Amino acid sequence: MKITKLHDLYFKEFISSDEISTIVKRIARQVKADLPKDEIPLFIGILNGCFVFTADFLREYKGDCEISFVKLASYEGTKSTENVKKLIGINEDLTNRTVIILEDIIDTGTTLHEIYELFKAKNIKELKIASLFFKPDVYRKELPINYIGKSIEDKFIVGYGLDYKNYGRNLPAIYQLTTQPKMTNIVLFGPPGAGKGTQADLLKEKYNLVHISTGDVFRFNIKNETELGLLAKTYMDHGNLVPDEVTISMLKAEVEKNTEANGFIFDGFPRTQSQAEALDAFLGEKNERINGMVALEVSEDLLVERLLERGKTSGRIDDTDESKIRNRFNEYNTKTAILKDFYQDQDNYYGVNGVGSIEEITQRLSDVFDTL
Repeated sequence: MKITKLHDLYFKEFISSDEISTIVKRIARQVKADLPKDEIPLFIGILNGCFVFTADFLREYKGDCEISFVKLASYEGTKSTENVKKLIGINEDLTNRTVIILEDIIDTGTTLHEIYELFKAKNIKELKIASLFFKPDVYRKELPINYIGKSIEDKFIVGYGLDYKNYGRNLPAIYQLTTQPKMTNIVLFGPPGAGKGTQADLLKEKYNLVHISTGDVFRFNIKNETELGLLAKTYMDHGNLVPDEVTISMLKAEVEKNTEANGFIFDGFPRTQSQAEALDAFLGEKNERINGMVALEVSEDLLVERLLERGKTSGRIDDTDESKIRNRFNEYNTKTAILKDFYQDQDNYYGVNGVGSIEEITQRLSDVFDTL
């Protein structure tokens, strides 16, 4: 369950892309089954919102057909204006044709009623209506709707062709209007030796956030022999990776300890796309979200030099062997590349130059934090 921001409003994932796909397939099959064997229907898509549904519907419709689009406007912001513009786009001769109107969503029915009346005057054989979504609580007309994908409550939605002030049409799922999240949650990333821990300590104080380090959480649970700690240790003792669900459960427990926090800096988590998706879902249940992934970017050669120098005094054996250091970077780069793509796809990745004094880097990170 994800939360996204469009202009000044926030929207929570409401209907997944997988569920939408299932609904579209069902409608297409129902329409095909109800038509006479040799019938070639004319499908009419209502622009702008219906273009995605129409495209997917046609791919699922197994039979010959024709398609056309009409253009009108009936929404401003989140309210229906009830002012429907004139229909544009029908040039075909519809005499004795079976016409099926494809709608993305039907609420009051005002728009649909005007379209219906215009088509009735064109001597068509049969006129049917198929709508992906339907709001029965606000429907005010008596027109028959032959095919309904899913009935929903009267809340404003975006995604899958539907928009809020022209934003959100390209979202693959349907999102529902929700309240503004209260927390600021940052995923802080950086390669070994980039100074991420130092920056996390400074930033948590500056922004009054709770710093959650995966390493610290693991050590606490194992040392205190919590149920999750003992479970994680059984995997580690056998040389196996701790499963995502165990790691995620530890992080969830840590978040639950700080329900009144202004937000969190997640350090060392997520490390995989499945963990990132689980974190989105967990925060979404609380009407919260990840504001951004902020990554310190430093060249590998410079960090290798820095770590080898640190190894002379730190007592850490893994900082004295260049091959081991390079291997750590390879692991980091592989995982970060996946997560970078994941957050970039959400337009939520922020790379920050990690070379300079502690104060300079803190300021660069702060410049990003201030925008999130």
